[in-house]
Amino acid sequence: MRRRAFRMVYEAQLGHPGGDFSAADILATLYFGVLRHDPRNPSDPRRDRFIMSKGHATGVLYTALAAAGFYPEEWLDTYMQAGSRLNGHPNRNYLPGVETNTGPLGHGLPVAVGIAIAGQLDGADFRTFVLTGDGELQEGSNWEAAMTAGHRRLFRLTLIVDRNRLQQGAGTEETNALEPLDDKFRAFGWHVERVDGHDHAALLRVLGGAVGDRVKPLCVIADTIKGKGVSFMENQAAWHHGVPNREQFEQAMKELV
Repeated sequence: MRRRAFRMVYEAQLGHPGGDFSAADILATLYFGVLRHDPRNPSDPRRDRFIMSKGHATGVLYTALAAAGFYPEEWLDTYMQAGSRLNGHPNRNYLPGVETNTGPLGHGLPVAVGIAIAGQLDGADFRTFVLTGDGELQEGSNWEAAMTAGHRRLFRLTLIVDRNRLQQGAGTEETNALEPLDDKFRAFGWHVERVDGHDHAALLRVLGGAVGDRVKPLCVIADTIKGKGVSFMENQAAWHHGVPNREQFEQAMKELV
């Protein structure tokens, strides 16, 4: 997924590969081990819902959706081209498998809370998952949504925080500190788990476990590395939306095995 997403960014000379790479293992685990979905019937009312709140990380999202069978992988060749369905931010009107349009940060969790409330009112058993960036949590709309989710005990809702500690231009803690992030969510009425966001087995254990007798929404803080897998990209804020030249592309493709 990282190799395909990086090729898309290179060919388009547009994208956000640092965040693509930090989120890749989370998306792989969700689409191929956790989510209840049917690419042949993407509007199945029984499906689990996934909201990609960090909507700028479309390289890896589109790769995951294509690999899961929602549309032909050939569509990936059109990434960000004029007239393409694969915009810089996901659009549910263009692509099957996209639950809602995202891009403006701070919108995904509120939408996911609304979906989870609808499921609660209907007595439905689908789960709602949402992936946010960590810098995105500086948006106040997330905390209004978190408070509502805790109050309503939306136990079928799971928030995953891509905790790579970098946002556009700088680290999160020097921009507007988030820690202690786990305590903050607990104070809002959430159950919190912290996990290595690149450990598929650990992610599967936390995300794929049965809801069981849980009575609170679940927040999974996934500790990740921005630019994971490429030596010159890892933990570098410049690769939030950096694009590679030919030499960098070739080096990255050798390292991404």
